[in-house]
Amino acid sequence: MKTLKITENRWKFAIIPAIIILAGIIAFIIHGGFNYDVEFMGGIRMQVNMHTEFDNKEVADLIQEKTVDTVSATVQTGDNNTIAVIKTPPVEESVKNEIFGALKEKYSLADEDLMSTSSASASFGQEIQRKALLYTLLAIICILIYIAIRFEWRNAIMAVIALAINVLVMAAVYAISNIPLNTTFIAAMLTVVGYSINNTIVIFDRVRENMKGRKKGESIPDVVNRSVMETMGRTINSTVTTLITIVLIYILGVSTIKQFALPLIVGILAGAYTSIFIASGFYGAWRDSEVKAKAAAAQARQSAKKKK
Repeated sequence: MKTLKITENRWKFAIIPAIIILAGIIAFIIHGGFNYDVEFMGGIRMQVNMHTEFDNKEVADLIQEKTVDTVSATVQTGDNNTIAVIKTPPVEESVKNEIFGALKEKYSLADEDLMSTSSASASFGQEIQRKALLYTLLAIICILIYIAIRFEWRNAIMAVIALAINVLVMAAVYAISNIPLNTTFIAAMLTVVGYSINNTIVIFDRVRENMKGRKKGESIPDVVNRSVMETMGRTINSTVTTLITIVLIYILGVSTIKQFALPLIVGILAGAYTSIFIASGFYGAWRDSEVKAKAAAAQARQSAKKKK
């Protein structure tokens, strides 16, 4: 069986996620931050059926002009380019009516064209963000402790670094595609964290088994590379079968479902990639450097004794 030199080429494999994360940072700067939904930033979110294509800036300017408090609104295009998704800071109920009234008058709409309205206070949005960060950190800490107990602390650190890369890649996708950042991001992120850590544990478990029965003259990078190849089929099969379902959901789903499915697709692909090429490769190099350093130190001590 041909073995890929994963440990030796670990920095080359790290280039792909690095490029995606860099693109996400650039998009983040261009867009002026993430596109926070009302669940995170507070405010109102309205979906209005315009029945025709429209100019986002024109609608936003109309809302600012026709509302008493000159409400600054963010307008996006929804399904079929005829649905206006309007987001504003927290406003009174009367202002909501002013917004839709202005649209009714300008675009000759009916009452039923107001498809949905949701609202959240700014304090509620801040609480959601705080809890999301707290629960994510709690999940990562629990994973760190579990892997450190089951394997060793080096495995735990590399697994968490791989998870961090997965989360950053998903965040980059949100920044690049300007998908609204809401609670579905938390759900998708935690799903990917659980899925990818499972792949990582399978590979680390095989590495541990092969370390015990290491062949004569086989280096640690060779053991890691062989272990990855032995679990490659399982990792690819589980990833592909999962992706089939999610891709179908993305193709057949409505806009809100697609906003959940797209980052999930990217996250699962990133999870499989980092488990195979990042976590295992850098772990193998780390262990190998430590073994070589200990051997060099022992040899230096022996040489010093001989001189004496």
